[in-house]
Amino acid sequence: MEAELQQYTVAEIVEGFQYNELEGKGLYGLNGQLTIQPEYQRSYIYGDGKKDVAVIQSLLKGYPLGLIYFSVTDDGHYEVLDGQQRITSLGRFVTGRFAIVHDGNEQSFGSLPKELQDKIMDSELLVYKCTGTESEIKQWFQTINIAGIPLNQQELLNAIYSGPFVTAAKKVFSNSKSSLMQKWLSYIKGDPKRQDVLAEALKWVAESQEITVDAYMAAHRHDADCGELRAYFDEVINWIDHVFTRSPDPEMRGQPWGKFYETYHHQHYNASDVDEAVQALRDDDSVRGQRGIYEYVLGGQVDTQLIDVRIFETATKKQAYKQQTDAAKAAGVSNCSVCASVSNANQTRIYRISEMEADHVTAWSRGGSTSIENCEMLCISHNRAKGNR
Repeated sequence: MEAELQQYTVAEIVEGFQYNELEGKGLYGLNGQLTIQPEYQRSYIYGDGKKDVAVIQSLLKGYPLGLIYFSVTDDGHYEVLDGQQRITSLGRFVTGRFAIVHDGNEQSFGSLPKELQDKIMDSELLVYKCTGTESEIKQWFQTINIAGIPLNQQELLNAIYSGPFVTAAKKVFSNSKSSLMQKWLSYIKGDPKRQDVLAEALKWVAESQEITVDAYMAAHRHDADCGELRAYFDEVINWIDHVFTRSPDPEMRGQPWGKFYETYHHQHYNASDVDEAVQALRDDDSVRGQRGIYEYVLGGQVDTQLIDVRIFETATKKQAYKQQTDAAKAAGVSNCSVCASVSNANQTRIYRISEMEADHVTAWSRGGSTSIENCEMLCISHNRAKGNR
């Protein structure tokens, strides 16, 4: 790959600047010769009132913005290889899309004194124009990702497998202003602009086919749309809404819903029963693992390890042991009620507290509380042999 260094002014770079507010995407600069956000680039993430402002303040202080890289396309136009966040911030400021604080006052580009406007527009940017094959450009794109905010795994995959499929998928899953995104973010953690929703959607469909995300993206790279991906994603989301009709709880966000769908979607659930069970568990002080409630209910409320049921406190066990032991000694029987009820060598044995374990008289799964009133000390062998009763 060959690289040629050239200087451009900010005025030249932002000439003809276009920005898609809906998709959070800078489109064109250099009077249409420059594509600011080719599909292998991540979405614009500097629009937080801090990073974008810092770009403008740097120019006003006379600081350089660092090297920028363009790739030269086959038709002689350019694509931003590195620097699209900075260029988009410049274009957005010059076109009046955000303001900065200067000398204690909020200022848009149009309200700045003429000399400061000129200082910004006349600032020179150092640009390397790179010429090479697609694979060389993509490799270089990953190599120069060493400063600023590093690309995450999905952003790198988007670069590697750029094409019509990624373009279509980003349009659906990276649009933070989509009317559906708020609903989706009730179940998925992350920032759609950083491709977190797309990453989860790809993970779900890839796992359903028992392949990697890389393999799925490679197989569909040249698809004209992302219809299969969207259909599977919608199916999972609709299944969640059908089973859990409640307003999404905070703990529902970030669950492995794709795995849950594949494991449980063939089972029938009564939505009212599910909601009642979830609410009862959320209200139960004994349940410490709130995030595990949903899988616990889907799985038939069997695996209590998912919800980390609170065990009896040490003070409660000591109190129960003393009460049972005092009563057992007075009656001349074992302080383990099971041993005392059958004829064996331990029928009158008084166990040390270290030889006993606390048990729910009425099983927790059947509504028994984790309290002194529902606590019974049993010898270790009988407690571990006991099931729900």
